[in-house]
Amino acid sequence: MLAVSSLDNSNSEIDAISLEELKSSFNGTLIDQTHPEYEDRRRVWNSLIDKRPALIAVCSGQSDVVAAVNFARKHSVLLSIRGGGHNVSGSALCDNGLTIDLSEMRSVRVNPGSNTVHVQGGATLADVDRETQIFGLATTTGNVSETGIAGLTLGGGFGNLRRKYGLSIDNLVSIDIVTADGRVLHACEGENSDLFWAVRGGGGNFGVVTSFEFRLFPLGPEVYFASQFFSIDQASTVCRRWRDFMESASEDISSLGFFWTIPKILAFPKELHGQRVFLYGALHAGTATQGEAELAPLRDIGEPVLDLSSMGPYCSWQSGFDAFFTPGAIYKNIYAYWKSLYLSGITDEHIDELVETAKNLPSDQCLIAIWHLGGAMARVAEESTAFGKRNAPYMLSYDSCWTEPDLSESIIAWTRKQVKQAERYASGGLYLNFPGVDENTEEQVRAAYGKNFDRLADVKRKYDPANLYRVNQNIRPQM
Repeated sequence: MLAVSSLDNSNSEIDAISLEELKSSFNGTLIDQTHPEYEDRRRVWNSLIDKRPALIAVCSGQSDVVAAVNFARKHSVLLSIRGGGHNVSGSALCDNGLTIDLSEMRSVRVNPGSNTVHVQGGATLADVDRETQIFGLATTTGNVSETGIAGLTLGGGFGNLRRKYGLSIDNLVSIDIVTADGRVLHACEGENSDLFWAVRGGGGNFGVVTSFEFRLFPLGPEVYFASQFFSIDQASTVCRRWRDFMESASEDISSLGFFWTIPKILAFPKELHGQRVFLYGALHAGTATQGEAELAPLRDIGEPVLDLSSMGPYCSWQSGFDAFFTPGAIYKNIYAYWKSLYLSGITDEHIDELVETAKNLPSDQCLIAIWHLGGAMARVAEESTAFGKRNAPYMLSYDSCWTEPDLSESIIAWTRKQVKQAERYASGGLYLNFPGVDENTEEQVRAAYGKNFDRLADVKRKYDPANLYRVNQNIRPQM
């Protein structure tokens, strides 16, 4: 017998015969709480998440996903979907339910003739970038290479090419998805187009996406990336100059600025360890020589304490910040609580406030990020995809991280307070890939999707009327 949580929030038991039926149709690995791999398999990168699924179905292929979905539906078992496991909100796992784990499904197949790539649902950004760069091609992924491509894409997908080529969803050509009734559907502009519209920003509400097809663009293998660190005393001036440069920069350049603390590791000069800084990262989506020329004025906005700008392999820049977001690389454990909101602009007054806040971060691992948006991602009409916010010029993200569990309550409260104070500069909505932890309110979801919400609820009713896929930023079926 297996004790589980049901969709109606009650407890139930799955008998041995039903479990044997699942095992007989499953080619991957089924891991219960007695399995030697259970503790490792139930962990995600955010140590704040401490959920214990009753059963983890590590899928080897699409047929395993179908078997697991059919099992969950038949027995009304609470269900969650894990791709790369980098989801900050904790929705990759569920307590006492069934977690479908795609982490063994990481195949990436490039078609250089059509400039497209097929990617399985468990692949990471590093998997995609590594395979596409063999052919001098790339698509919009994210900023930390261990992130899962599925979660990133289904939530929209901000990355280092967003102003040149848009969001990850803007380069999505098609998907294969297992819906709540166990069907495997192909969705694209010409087939199941309502479903294809919904998954482009609608998260995991509509099924388990087992394969993505992306459009690729010529880039690399060598690019130019500018990154400079400035003392916090220069931050107000330098941040203004960064903003002014980006607001007139070409769409070839995507950049974000950070307020951060330089960690005490060998990668940084010892005399800079522990210093609060403002830094920026900017990638040019062209040749390395073009990038060096276009980014030269940005590299003249102040006197940096550290300058990491140079030509180099695209994959190196895509993984440049990995160590700071990977448990075990620098820190044994990373606890994280990230919240975001879109800004109508970034004013001098707001910059000064952020600088003062950055001087008193509650932990050295906390950072405040300002994402400069616009360009290609803003030219897509908001109703063309489910993604709710296209026209904001900036996004502010409080990426609060810490390493001591005793700090969790105070840092979460601090982060919520900062987001509340920043709302007077906001343009409405938030990026649902940075939603906090287990904060799945209809008000938040409606705010994120705006005028697209009702249409999403209609699609949800068509493909998942019983709301099997609910452990996410949930869109309840329209009744």
